[in-house]
Formats: sequence, C-alpha cells, structure tokens
Amino acid sequence: MKKKTLSPYQALCVFAKNVEKVSLFYQQALGLKVQVSDKTHDLLVGQNYEVVVHAVSKAYAQSIEIDSPPKRRDDVALKPAFVVDDLEMVRAAAKANGGFLKPIKQAWRIRGFIVLDGWDPEGNVIQFKQVDPESTTS
Repeated sequence: MKKKTLSPYQALCVFAKNVEKVSLFYQQALGLKVQVSDKTHDLLVGQNYEVVVHAVSKAYAQSIEIDSPPKRRDDVALKPAFVVDDLEMVRAAAKANGGFLKPIKQAWRIRGFIVLDGWDPEGNVIQFKQVDPESTTS
C-alpha cells in the first residue's frame, strides 16, 4: 500500500489583487516554495504550513486601490503570525516586494520571541516572530 502524503498542518489563504507580487513576498519572507501555480492562485508550501495566494475576482479587483507604499489594513479581524529564522530576512523580502516590517526598535520581547508586525504588498497585516537569543525561556 502506498503511503499517503499529508499536507501541512496549518494553512492560510490570502486573497490578492496582484497574485504574483503577493506570492513573491510570502515566498521570500517565509522561505516557502511554489508547489502549484496557475492563473488564479499559487500554493506555497513550507515545513509545517502552506499559504495559498488566491486572486480576487476581476470585478472586485477593479474596486480595490492599493497605495504605494500600501496602507496597513487595520480593519480586519485576523492577524496571522509566523515564526521565522531571521527578522532581517523578512525585512529584506518586504522591501524588495512592496511590503513593510516595523523597525526593530518597535519590537517587543515576549515568551522567548522578538516580535514585529508588518504587512504584505497589499496592506494585509502580519506578525513575524524570531526566537530571542537573549531569552532565558526555553
């Protein structure tokens, strides 16, 4: 019997006006690999989770205006959080792809992590957490 391959345990779907740009941001910020890509979505996979960047309908996309730089969308009920190896790698990915990561001086240290908020190229707020090398929490 062939062993069934399971998908990652955690997943996030991000609806985007510009799938390519948003997909590149998540690939670079989180070190994800494209597993499937077509006209409407990219499936990005990491070790324990996946991110689907899915196109909004053309009719709805016409009503969306993305500022440059994008304005942070504070009026949403969810903020995904990702543990990353290096916040500066996230900062570089954000800068290269139209997103943003708050300055390190605005980080807070909690439960063994250094934590910063940022947003993707369309303003979706995301939290990134890096293990705090100075933490005594294990």
